[in-house]
Parts: sequence; C-alpha cells; structure tokens
Amino acid sequence: MPQQRELLLVSVGGPAPTLLKELEEPLATHMGVHAVVSRTALQRPDYAFNKSRAQYHSNAIMRRLVTLMEPAHSMVLGVTDVDLFVPDSAFVLGEADRESRSAVVSVARLRQGVEADQLRRRVQVEAVHQAGHLLGLSYCEDPRCVMFFAQSPLDCDRKQLNPCNICRNELAKLNR
Repeated sequence: MPQQRELLLVSVGGPAPTLLKELEEPLATHMGVHAVVSRTALQRPDYAFNKSRAQYHSNAIMRRLVTLMEPAHSMVLGVTDVDLFVPDSAFVLGEADRESRSAVVSVARLRQGVEADQLRRRVQVEAVHQAGHLLGLSYCEDPRCVMFFAQSPLDCDRKQLNPCNICRNELAKLNR
C-alpha cells in the first residue's frame, strides 16, 4: 500500500472534541488516511457568516483551514457546528476542494432529532465522503456508497461508511 496520507482534523466553532477523535478510525479504515486532531481549534467562523442567508459560507471556512496545514499534512478537514452553504444550494452538509486540499463538514443539520450514536455515524459518513473527494473520488450513483451525494441527513443514514466496489477500485487506481 502507498504511503499513508495525513489528514489534519480541525474543530471550527463548538463541535464536541470527542467527535473529531471518533473520525480517525473510519478515515483510516475506509479511505486509508492517517487522521490527526489539530491542537489548534478555530473560533466560530463569523468571517464566513452571510446575514441574508443566516448561514456560513463553506469556502471561506476552507480558506482559513488551509492556513493550519503543516508540511506533514496532505489535507485538512474542519468539523463545525454552524449551518453551511454554497451559493447554488440551500445548504450543504459538507464541502471539499481538491485543489486546496481542504474540506469542511457541519453537524448543524446532521444532529437534528438524533441521539449521540446516530450523530457520530452521520458525521463519520460525511467526513469519509469529503476525504474521498480530497483523494480524487467523484460522486457515486449507488445510494448506499459513502460517495453518494447526500441531500439530507436521511441520505447519510442510508449510506455505508465504506465505498462501493466501483469507488474502491477507483481509489486503488488513484493510490497507485
């Protein structure tokens, strides 16, 4: 197997610190990345707040996350408790940018009406999904695949933590 890439996990705002630690194992198992929780946490991202939408622009947060990467890190993933958007969508559960090697996942919509165990699994699914994008995977049409585009928290509940065979093979090709 190729050298394992290191993913820096960063708390943005106030998600539970244990939530980030609980991403390490699924990211290693399903995407082959070594995830480490950053000692640096970012405050609530007021710089990304859009008053007219009452949401936070995910790209502005990702630009800030990139500044925390050190040479050992090949990518960065922020976990936040604020509601995210991109201009063409009502909201996003997460967003990734391959070029800057940064991604962000929000627990804001994922936590609605669920217990801690279900929230943890939803965040794991979304974090593995965004890491897949950072590694070069695209969306998948299989609603059970972790790379399926989740448009609601219920889509996350349907998805498995692992990629389907097609996406797994694609990841193997990308890792060569």
